[in-house]
Amino acid sequence: MIKMIALDMDNTLLNSQKEISQRNEQVLKRLHEQGIKVVLCTGRPINAIWPYIEQLGLTTADDYTITFNGGLVVNNQTRDALSEHGITKDKLQAVFVFAKQHDFSLDVLDFDRVYEIMDMPRSIYKTILKNIEFEDANFSDLPGDDHVYAKAIMAIPAEKMSREVLPSVPDELKKQVNVVQSQPMVLEFLPNGVNKSVGLAALLQHYGWGFENLMTFGDADNDYEMIRDAGDGVVMANGLASVKKVADHLTAANDEDGVAVYLENYFATLM
Repeated sequence: MIKMIALDMDNTLLNSQKEISQRNEQVLKRLHEQGIKVVLCTGRPINAIWPYIEQLGLTTADDYTITFNGGLVVNNQTRDALSEHGITKDKLQAVFVFAKQHDFSLDVLDFDRVYEIMDMPRSIYKTILKNIEFEDANFSDLPGDDHVYAKAIMAIPAEKMSREVLPSVPDELKKQVNVVQSQPMVLEFLPNGVNKSVGLAALLQHYGWGFENLMTFGDADNDYEMIRDAGDGVVMANGLASVKKVADHLTAANDEDGVAVYLENYFATLM
């Protein structure tokens, strides 16, 4: 029995205008009112998606969000962490060396702010991520010791990302950090072993449920594990072929209300 619906944001729940359509909103609100847990799963911090959380009414004492691609599971009302996985500055050193070598922009995020690394060209991340503090910093000046970071980001125009960045990521770096592309213009460097499925496992355990009680919607590399592991993993028509391979079902594209299309059919008796 499906008790939780977990949704990727960009190119899944959100249309090309970065909006939750009225149809998607109405269906998800209805299911939430019926006791189905609706969980947004994103690489962003919770402040950056708060307008969407409010739009869907996911503001009760028992609502949670998966942020930083599974690195942080946070209560929507109290902002208390249910689960947290981070990475140290030492572990991010190899990412910095790679970015510096190729003159690629780099941002480093902890759970409170974004450090825009000034040792290389400016990032376009500010045009993508809203409602969070940005701070200029040289990598050498970042807090070290036990300070915990969520991830590093390369936010680079999509054409350059596909042509220059992706082909140049060394295999050795992929062994040290989890490298995933979350958007055409965003490459993320996460702690090894951290993904959205890890965050969802913690949340399912909190409720006393298992993956058989989970339905997920996604489209991209950073959704792969939660699509694979869910009792019902659903991929958008606009999703990557590699993610579709592990899906249980496909649905219409994000610009065609694909989330609502699938949910209206699956939960017909609750509609």
